[in-house]
Amino acid sequence: MKNLAKFLLFVLLVSAGISLLYDYRLKHGGLKLPSGRTPEKYTLASGPSVDSKQVASLEALNRERRALVKSVIPSVVAVKTSKKIGIQREQGLDPFDFFFGSRGRRFRSPQDEALVQSSLGSGVIVTNEGHIITNNHVVDQVDEIEVQLSDGRTKKARLVGADDQVDVAVLKIDDPGVKPLKLADSDTVQAGDFVLAIGNPFGFEETVTDGIISSKMRPNRTDAFGGYLQTNAAINPGNSGGPLINLRGEVIGINAAIISPSRASAGIGFAIPSNTIRTALESLLKQGRIIRGYLGVQTRALQPGESGTETDGVSVADVMAGSPAAQAGVQPGDIIRKFDGHEVKNLSALRSLVAQTQLNKQVELEIVRDGKPLKVSAQLKEQPINPQNAGVLPRRDQPQPQNPRQPSDQESVGSPLASIHVEDLTPEVARQLDLPANVQGVLVTGVDPDSGSAELQKGDVIEQINQQPVTSVSDYNKMAASLDPSQPQVLSVCRHRMRSFLVLRPR
Repeated sequence: MKNLAKFLLFVLLVSAGISLLYDYRLKHGGLKLPSGRTPEKYTLASGPSVDSKQVASLEALNRERRALVKSVIPSVVAVKTSKKIGIQREQGLDPFDFFFGSRGRRFRSPQDEALVQSSLGSGVIVTNEGHIITNNHVVDQVDEIEVQLSDGRTKKARLVGADDQVDVAVLKIDDPGVKPLKLADSDTVQAGDFVLAIGNPFGFEETVTDGIISSKMRPNRTDAFGGYLQTNAAINPGNSGGPLINLRGEVIGINAAIISPSRASAGIGFAIPSNTIRTALESLLKQGRIIRGYLGVQTRALQPGESGTETDGVSVADVMAGSPAAQAGVQPGDIIRKFDGHEVKNLSALRSLVAQTQLNKQVELEIVRDGKPLKVSAQLKEQPINPQNAGVLPRRDQPQPQNPRQPSDQESVGSPLASIHVEDLTPEVARQLDLPANVQGVLVTGVDPDSGSAELQKGDVIEQINQQPVTSVSDYNKMAASLDPSQPQVLSVCRHRMRSFLVLRPR
């Protein structure tokens, strides 16, 4: 026993000696690392380069921004959808599907004759009952919808209602502990206001970017962008449906689109104003669809000098037979200055005022006819299911045509795309042109010379017009007819296997 104790003591002494020798050689540079290199001497900085008292306001900004983000993150969700797509077994999987489009595809198994197309988007909880606002294009024509909450839990979501014109959809999840965000009054938003964009870009949940309101209600645009809030907060694919937040943690808009040659953030993002969202939400929840006010006029932007020195207002190009405008006595050539006491500065303003007015309400229109002011009264009705079927009253200065074109309500005359000839894209043609399998749009078959559309070529596929999907020639014609010829138009085009944006400017 004594021998064992002596042996253990000897081992401890030897170990201590080796440790001391190792430390000595390490401190005095005599020990070589396994690589043969001597350890470098280093001293880390012991304090900050700037005293926090010198940047007290920035420190306060940091704290306030953290508090703002922390308060809204629990209300933002990632929206994940899936859809089965039938394929021909012999075609197999196009490897380019992994690189083109916002939706990734995968085989469920080698034997399946269908692909599961997955899509990512964002949403925001807006009611205590678990209603979620997102974009219609995020959940359009999908088989399953699932949302992921900020705590990592996933919930199956039910589609309550959607509208492709506003590009809004309402989802519902069952969770008593949800935290909704308030929809703010977007009319009070001004250019320069600080905003946060929160969403699920490229699948990175809870991504926060900041910026300002770059522009609000562009008066000279007649497309969808004219009524959107523009921001320089970074918005990328996957941000669609996520909220644009103000300093009080309220939703002032729902992120919906970007303008970018690369389809990634270029600092030009657009959000649907919260007042538009609120109207759509309440209509979808109460009626199951969006109830739209209908005046029944076809309009165009007021041209400079058309009515004295005034520049605000819209010019009536045509009046639908039997419409509220026709019953009120509105005539082609009239200039609408005010609607129910509100100034009508442009087409977007008139559309918004009509859409948000209660049905059957009697409204007063202040118009200018032949240079003289005039007031008429109109009772708004619900927009017909197919307003294109409504007849058009003749112009005062033109005879009634034998087969008049039948435009939709408040449509703009003229088409900047009239020089572009298109046809429906068939699967056979898509294969002949070696296009990506996920391309949807119309095929350009020709472009008139000297039309200003020289950038387009025969064989191009127009997938979107001003961020609105084009799925058929019928869609294309309707959208083309509603464009303002005096404004530039943004086309999303697929050429061979490359996608890009083209801007067609007025001649």
